[in-house]
Order: sequence, then C-alpha cells, then structure tokens
Amino acid sequence: MAGRRNDGVLAVWAETQRQEQRREEARWRAQATEQRRREREEREAQRAAARGEREALRAYQQSREAEAARQTAELDGRVDELRGLLAAGLGRSAFSPQALLAPRALPPFEPGRLGEAVPMPDQAHYQVPPPDPVQARTPAVWRQYEQYVAQARARFEQDWYAAQAAEADRQRRLAEYHRQYLDWVAQHRRQDEERASRTQELLRRLRSGEPEAVQEYFTAVLYASAGWPEGFPHRLVAAWEASTRQLVVNWELPAADVVPAAARVRYVKTDDREAEVARPATERKALYREVLAQSALRVVAELFRADADGQLASVVLNGFVRGIDPATGREAERFLSTVTVDRPEFAGLALDRVAAVECFQGLGGVLSARPERLDEVRPDRLPETVGGSLAGQGGEDEPDLFEMDPIEFEELIAELFRLRGFRVMTTARSGDAGVDVVAEDLDPVTGGRIVIQAKRYRSTVSPTAVRDLDSTVRHHGAIKGILVTTAGFGPGSYEYIRNKPLSLVSGPELVELLAEQGLRGRLGGGAGGPAGAAARANGGSGASGSDPNGADRATGHGPAAHAAGAAGDDRPTSVRLSWQSRTAGGDAVELDVSAFLCAAGRVVSDEHFVFFNNPQDPDGAVRLHPTRSKPGEPVREAELSLHLGRVAAHVDEVAVAVSTEEEEPPALPLGYVHGLALTAAFGPDAAGPEHWAAVTAGVPDTALVVGSFHRTGGGWRFTPAGASVAGGLAGLAQRWGVAVE
Repeated sequence: MAGRRNDGVLAVWAETQRQEQRREEARWRAQATEQRRREREEREAQRAAARGEREALRAYQQSREAEAARQTAELDGRVDELRGLLAAGLGRSAFSPQALLAPRALPPFEPGRLGEAVPMPDQAHYQVPPPDPVQARTPAVWRQYEQYVAQARARFEQDWYAAQAAEADRQRRLAEYHRQYLDWVAQHRRQDEERASRTQELLRRLRSGEPEAVQEYFTAVLYASAGWPEGFPHRLVAAWEASTRQLVVNWELPAADVVPAAARVRYVKTDDREAEVARPATERKALYREVLAQSALRVVAELFRADADGQLASVVLNGFVRGIDPATGREAERFLSTVTVDRPEFAGLALDRVAAVECFQGLGGVLSARPERLDEVRPDRLPETVGGSLAGQGGEDEPDLFEMDPIEFEELIAELFRLRGFRVMTTARSGDAGVDVVAEDLDPVTGGRIVIQAKRYRSTVSPTAVRDLDSTVRHHGAIKGILVTTAGFGPGSYEYIRNKPLSLVSGPELVELLAEQGLRGRLGGGAGGPAGAAARANGGSGASGSDPNGADRATGHGPAAHAAGAAGDDRPTSVRLSWQSRTAGGDAVELDVSAFLCAAGRVVSDEHFVFFNNPQDPDGAVRLHPTRSKPGEPVREAELSLHLGRVAAHVDEVAVAVSTEEEEPPALPLGYVHGLALTAAFGPDAAGPEHWAAVTAGVPDTALVVGSFHRTGGGWRFTPAGASVAGGLAGLAQRWGVAVE
C-alpha cells in the first residue's frame, strides 16, 4: 500500500516545512562533511611528517585517537537523539493553521554588480603638461604640444561617451532586472493571497466538521511533522471516520539499522587503523523497540495537540516498515506496532516523564516482540476498512485513468519515468507510430533508448500487442521496451517476454508506481481497493519486479542493457557543473547543461547540439548525463563526458553552457543562482583549468556560456568564458545557429 502526499493546501504548506527541515539537515551534513574532509587532510599531512620522527608520530597517533573519540561521540549523539525522540517532539510548537495565513518572507532585491555605477573618466588623467617657457617659443614644439592636447581631448571624449553608453546600458539592465524581481515578488504575493483564501475556506469547513476537510487537515499535520532524526521515513496513509470521530493512520517507521551497530570506535596503534566495537544485540533490540514506541507516542501527541477544536475522539496508529514478506518473497509493509488511543486517556499522561515502551503497552498498544526480524503484529484497524477515500492513496478524487484523454495519459506516463530519473519525450504530436514515450537512460554503461507504449484498455491486452512492441524495439534500435496499460496481461504475454528486453506494467502496478512518485490516478472505482489488492496477491509481474532475464523492469539494467551500453576504452574528459539547489528564498533551482559542436563559430548541425532531448552527438563524442543531487549536500550537478578524439575533423570548438529551466515563466535569472562552479578531469588529449567558479550575482539573463574547448595543435584546451546570454536555452541555440522553431 503505497503512500501519496495529500494535494490540499495544507499539504503544500506542510511540504514547504519539510523542505525547510531538509535544507537545514543538508546544511548540517555539508558542514560535517567538510569538517571530516579537513580532518582527513590534516591526518594525511601528519602521517607524511611522522615518518622517522618520534614526536610527529606521537602527535599523529594522538590525532587518530582523537578522531576515534570523535566518531564515538557521534555514535553516542545518535543514540541520545534516538532516546530523545519523544522529548524532541514535545519540545516543538504544536501545528497551527494560522501560520498558513502569514505571507512568506522573500529575499530583498540584490542587484549585485548591476548596482555599481560605471566610473566616469577623470579629465585630469588626460592633461598634457605644457612645455617649459623656453621650449614654448619654438613653433614646432608648440605645434606638437597642441597635437598632444587635441589627441588627449579626443581620447577623453571617446572614453567619456563609452562610459556614458555603458552606464545607460547598466541602468537599462538594472531596471529590467528590478522589473523581473518585482514580477517575481508579485507572483509570490498572489500565490500567498490565493493560499490564504483557500486556507480560510478550509478552516471554515474544518470548524463545521466536514469530513473531507478534517481528513485533509490532520493529514497535513502529519506531513508537516518535523524535527525527526536523519534517515527517518515520512510516508503515511490516513482515513477519517466521521461517525466515530476516529482517525486511522498507517505510519512508516525506520528500519532496525537506524540503531548504530557500533557502540564505540577505538584506534589500534599496532595496525594504524580504526576498529568498531559492536553494540550488544540485546541493547540494539531494546533501543529499537524504544524508538518504535516513542515514534508512535510522538505521532499521536502531535495529532491531539494540533486538534484545538476537539475534532478527534480517538486515533488508531499502525506503524510499519518496508521489508521482505517471507510468504511471498516480495517487499511489503510489515506492521510492527499498533495502538488505539482515546483522547481522555491520552490527555491524562505526563509524556515528559513516561517510559516509552511501558506507556505504549499501558495504552493497550501491541509492539513486535522481535521487530529487528520484522515479526508482525495484527493492526487494530486499517485505513482501507474505514470507507471513503484515503489520504495518501488513490481515492475517488483521483483522475480515472480509464477516462483520461489519450495525450494526457501519455504525458502522465512520461512524467512517471521522468521522476524515476530518465530523460523523456512524448511522440503523440509527432506521429511516431508504435511509440508513445521515448525514455533515455544516460548511464554510460547500461544506458540507451527505451521505447514505451501506453494503452488505456479495460480488458486483457492481447499477446499481439506485446509482439508488436518487440518489433518496435528492434526497429528503433532500443535497449528495452515497456508496455504500460490500465488493464492486465495473460500468461501468453508473460511467456513471450521471457529472456527478452521487454517489460509489462499492469493497471494496478501502474497505480502503485504513480503513488510512489506522488502522482495521481485510479482505475475506475479506485486502485487502492480490491482490484489492486487482488493483483498484489496474485504476484503479477510488472515494473516493480524483475524480468526473467534479470533486467530491472523500469530502469533497463540487466545483461541485455549492459551489453547494449558498453563503453569504449579511451579515457574521456569529464566536465562537471554544480550549483546550489535552492535560491536564498528557498525556491528550487534547476539548470539545463548543453554543448555545441561548432565549426567557424556555428553548430555543425542540429544533431550536434547536445542537451536533455539530444544527450549525445552523432559521433558519440559528447554525452550529457542526467542531472542528480549530490549526496549529503544541498547541491545539484550535471556531467558532460567528452571523447575529444572522436570529434569530427572539421569541428574546431565545443562550447559548454547552462540555462535556467523555463517550465514556469518567467525563467529564473542567473542572479538568483548561487555556487555555480565547474570541475574538470581532463583526458590525455585535453588541458585547462580543473576548477572554475562562475560569478552570477546581478546577472539578469537566463543563460551562461561557461567556456569552450578549442583545438590547439594536436589536442584541445578548455578556456572559461562566463558570458551571459539572454533568452535561456533558445537564446543559446540561436547564438550558435541552431534552428529554433
């Protein structure tokens, strides 16, 4: 039973709060990572200096012992954090819808370099000293002096007019940049006003006891829950029963590995290594049970504390983890705790002084005796037994996939694969027969083209359609084919795809995949009901399983894909661009990286324009890899691999550029992008600076030429540029002569 975020107004606000928490955690992790890096560098320097020097060796060993002590302190801190789960939750302010009515704080206008006036030339610097009185009597000397004066005056006037023109251009760009900023502020203010209006309406419905509003509100309370330790999941499913005023919640819990396996770290001088001392199994089990109990008590407390109007009479909370079901061998939800709590009983607890496990069991809760082994408990009540729609899973308010417009259905499938990390494009309007969506896996080893067919059927898909997909894969030279349907497949279809690079995604499996990515969709009466449960019980094959040939169904990884994506032996040049994933105001930043293979200043052909819809040139010389988040840091990065030896002989330049995405105009000016930097690892045929940081402060344009590779003798040299370009990706394309429709 996969969770899906509630799409109500409170859920939007709650998601904002969670993103802010993740940014804080990411900043903390980045600082910790940088601290560890500096300490490692210090240790390496000390190790080198310690050779043959007893005092240096002693200092080195002391630093290693200090490092082991620091790691032990981190382990102790993690355990203290787990033991203080409930206290940390009680120490946070209760959820209040009034916070939604306050406008968001927006960053002030930052003109950067545009805010600095162009300096005007000083006429004193153009003065020509006159000749002394004796030389001035000589006509030739005086004529030469007058010529120098005239030339200096001309230079001054030329420089003055140039400075005036530059200042006028600066003021024009500054005014345009400020206008864009005001438009951006106005857009956010309109969104704030709309959100406040919807919030007021929701609060009115909530006070009147409208079931949908009550369910949306308490689901938002749970999604807004913040301050949990790093690594804790945040998936849930909830249902509200108005007749009994009971909220039934399935809440995902952390796995047993959330408890550190090591109790401490010690430094072994004889081997010059760090050794972990294992934490006793009984202690790990007891601490994990305490974490489960504290998590449940904290969630229930947050619900009751947020219920200022007394809507909740009771709460049923079922805690689950994702694990392997021994009966089926497939991943499933394993319930490790369950409790039903009445409001009066819970109000009588002094939660700041209770022992979590004893308190949980005293409320009638049941906790798994061996949670580390995923031994299940029987939930008191499940959300799907309540009736009505579920918050977090497909309900009647979801779009019916059977009734969806065909092009909208293809766009939904494209979005699903885009969220799973692929570059995708639909072919509905191009008339590419046999293919609805083309997905590109840009992995240099296993990557390639994947063709996807989307069929909105109500009855079982014929094996003929599956055989047609096989022919389409061969026709397009793809590494894989995927057939997605709202119906199902018969045994003949599954038998046909055995040992072939084909995957079948049935309707119920499609709904689960959509829910995992936060997308909406149901099959007629609701995918979360009996149809979906029956499909899961039957163990249908689909995108979430594995093909008989060992290839992952939705990613194209496996023997066939590996063979299709084998790379050459030459070592390429790597250019990696990174940037901060958020603006100062908290808005997401996404950049498109592109490359242009040019001859005499113009791109050789449209196919030599490398970007997200054309990730590789015809010769395979330049390849764009998918943009990804940098682990543990609030940073996004994209990479270009360049096999410069494969570049055609008439190509004399490979330009690299970035642009801000323009899905929601106006596009974000580069002035709001922070930390844009380049890191290069050059192959044997290239050279240049390995690190370069762009200066984007005050830049109103939406694209930037990062730099270019130029042929130099028998190789290539990269030269940074940093030149801004107006018009985003289209402006870059026009600059190098790409035909833009």
